[in-house]
Amino acid sequence: MSGKIARKQSELVEIIKRYAVEDGVHGTAVPSLFFMRRSNVTGPTHGVYKPSFCMILQGGKEVWLSQDRFKYNPADYLVASVHLPVTTQITKATPELPYFGLKLEFSPSQILKVMHDSKIRVSPKENTKRAMYVSRIESPLLDAVIRLAGLLDHPEDIPMLAPLYTEEILYRVLQGENGDILKGIVMEESSIQQIRDVIEHIMKHFSHACRIEELADIANMSVSTFHRHFKEVTAMSPIQFQKQMRLQEARRLLLTESADASDVAFRVGYESTSQFSREYSRMYGFPPIQDIKRLKV
Repeated sequence: MSGKIARKQSELVEIIKRYAVEDGVHGTAVPSLFFMRRSNVTGPTHGVYKPSFCMILQGGKEVWLSQDRFKYNPADYLVASVHLPVTTQITKATPELPYFGLKLEFSPSQILKVMHDSKIRVSPKENTKRAMYVSRIESPLLDAVIRLAGLLDHPEDIPMLAPLYTEEILYRVLQGENGDILKGIVMEESSIQQIRDVIEHIMKHFSHACRIEELADIANMSVSTFHRHFKEVTAMSPIQFQKQMRLQEARRLLLTESADASDVAFRVGYESTSQFSREYSRMYGFPPIQDIKRLKV
């Protein structure tokens, strides 16, 4: 990482310090902009990444998408172009030098607007690629991020300037080495866009039985083609994707509601409580009741 970029990273760290004074995920007055702070390394954490642009300003982090490992640091940024169930872990953080991160969520309509307004050209030859990637940070992109985060010191400017700076960030990402992946989510009849439609369907109906033929119809693909493209985009099969969504929702319900494991299992779509317990243990390392007791201590 060059000295120039390192100085800009330090400037951004100082902004985050002012608005993330304690460990945790902090929403900001800028729409869809979040700051993260951690004072220690963490164990694996499961969650769903919305379409988002993510940066590390200090420390280190790993993101697992199924068996794919994405390791990045302050010299990089990470993009999730569709909703993806992931496992994350802070790998470098101390009380003296905490982990600081930034996340900017975006929508397909924002990508479409930037592409339209800037007349970004799309390659006619489109190959299906993983919907998550890591790229090296560049100075113009970092400048745009600093401008957006700096609006928190001038809240009166947020309504007018935040949309412009957000579009500039997305423009820089679209122009980056992996920008075609992001372009694909709004290209009509591209395989990534078709898989995105299926992902949205699964997320809305994850508690229902998952018929591959029905999902293939949504994607307007044959069953074999659909299965191949879905795995290329998400690193997992549709059934594995649905299972992760079910288990993450089950854990949320167990943590926030006074419901027993068998009730939660049926609510998220399992017909067998023993199967639910086995799959829950495989994902989280403990059976449901033991896991929740451990987390609530």
